[in-house]
Amino acid sequence: MKVSKKVLLSSLLALTVFFVSAQERQVQKKDNSSEKETSVESEYLNDIDSDIITTLADSDDYDNKLVALQYLQGAIEDGNTSDAIIQSLDKLAGEGLTSQSRTNGRLTNNFPEIRRQACLLMAKVPTEHSKNTLISIAVADSEPMVIAAAVKSLGEIGINNNDETIEAIAFANRRNQVLNPTSSLALEVLTAYEVLVDSTENKKTIIDSVARISTDYHYVTPVRNKAYKLLKTLSSSGSDSSKKESNKNQQQKSSNQSSNEVTGD
Repeated sequence: MKVSKKVLLSSLLALTVFFVSAQERQVQKKDNSSEKETSVESEYLNDIDSDIITTLADSDDYDNKLVALQYLQGAIEDGNTSDAIIQSLDKLAGEGLTSQSRTNGRLTNNFPEIRRQACLLMAKVPTEHSKNTLISIAVADSEPMVIAAAVKSLGEIGINNNDETIEAIAFANRRNQVLNPTSSLALEVLTAYEVLVDSTENKKTIIDSVARISTDYHYVTPVRNKAYKLLKTLSSSGSDSSKKESNKNQQQKSSNQSSNEVTGD
């Protein structure tokens, strides 16, 4: 029985399509498998990092906590913001403040430098949680360099729900201004205000705080000058807002008068 050339060619074409499709499915399956393996490997490495960081952060040794901060920075830059990472960052930011270790009643983990570095690192995780943690440290800590770091990160995060961030910064600086006025802290306060001022409708808290800094000669001249310039900017913007509101009211009044004239009232 003879097979026509057309039938033979059709059969060969069908077989070719079948084998090509099979190969494509096999390649796709390998690619998906490779992606899954990469994902699993990434999660595994993240878990390893988290375990190492948690162990170092929980250690009583000061140097281990410094190493934990280095690991934390690398992990966060790599996109690892797991619960374990955030918990370790919280712990280090409150080292000796919110988390305390004592021996015979003596505080043994009061490490301001650890808190300072952790507060600065929190700016890399700009979340509501980070903002709340930084606020609690800013209002509770007594070390100006730690408060300055917390204020700096609050400004960089830029979250100011119901002016709670601005009020916390103002409170922290006012307390420090009475107990231990520090130019470096005042400078960070002014810088944070510059960022946060657009997020508030009521600028009174900022104006009062900046005015205090501008007239306090415990601060160095460059800081007081910066405060004075910011105060002028705030006053100018407030004046412009008042003029706009006044013009708006005047236009509304004129419009009402025109309507009354048309209707004969």
